[in-house]
Amino acid sequence: MPPAQPPVCQPPTKLLTALEARAPLDWLSVLLYSPHLIFARRGNGAPVMLVPGYMTSELSMRPLKLFLNKIGHNAHDWKLGRNRGNVRQDVERVSLILSELYEHYEQPVSLVGWSLGGVISRELARLHPEKVKQVITMGTPISGGPKYTFFGNNFKRNDNLDIDQIEREIHERNLLGITQPITSIYSKSDGIVGWKASLDRYNPQADNIEVFSSHLGLGINGKVWRIIADKLAS
Repeated sequence: MPPAQPPVCQPPTKLLTALEARAPLDWLSVLLYSPHLIFARRGNGAPVMLVPGYMTSELSMRPLKLFLNKIGHNAHDWKLGRNRGNVRQDVERVSLILSELYEHYEQPVSLVGWSLGGVISRELARLHPEKVKQVITMGTPISGGPKYTFFGNNFKRNDNLDIDQIEREIHERNLLGITQPITSIYSKSDGIVGWKASLDRYNPQADNIEVFSSHLGLGINGKVWRIIADKLAS
């Protein structure tokens, strides 16, 4: 059963946030995990759209895009440049790109979203169930929005934003549910988004998968890539 009230979570500790400096080590995991990636399940040319996180652009997901294309998928950028956090506006704009891919390939599109990009991806799946095949998120604040993130204190200082109200609004959206397969990849050592906020407690088909990674390293992590490859090919 979906939670009646917004799940109680915690933002990451200051120590975990400081440890985000280890992200380059996570990037090296692609090399260390390369033997497993060689035998990753192959794609069949189906479309995939990659949605970057807050204040990052398509470049942050370029290595993942190259990998997915290499193993037989047709991976595409979201084409909007830097993600500046305008979720409602971005959902409207990305909906047009989603429709273009859906019409071009004549089949639903899989969405892979990193952090805030996952929020946008989940909303697209909710609004366009016929055009979205599945959603895979990495370190996405599913519960609470900014409340349980590194940025939460900044929102608290802004008198024009009520993060508790934002949390309630997000909870109401989550209660609407998503029908497609969902994978939420999270790390307990995430220093940007509190890991409990990345768990999908609303949809019974959701698969919450733990990895060991910094938040900034999730999109360039060998084990994460293998999980994404297996999910896309399943």
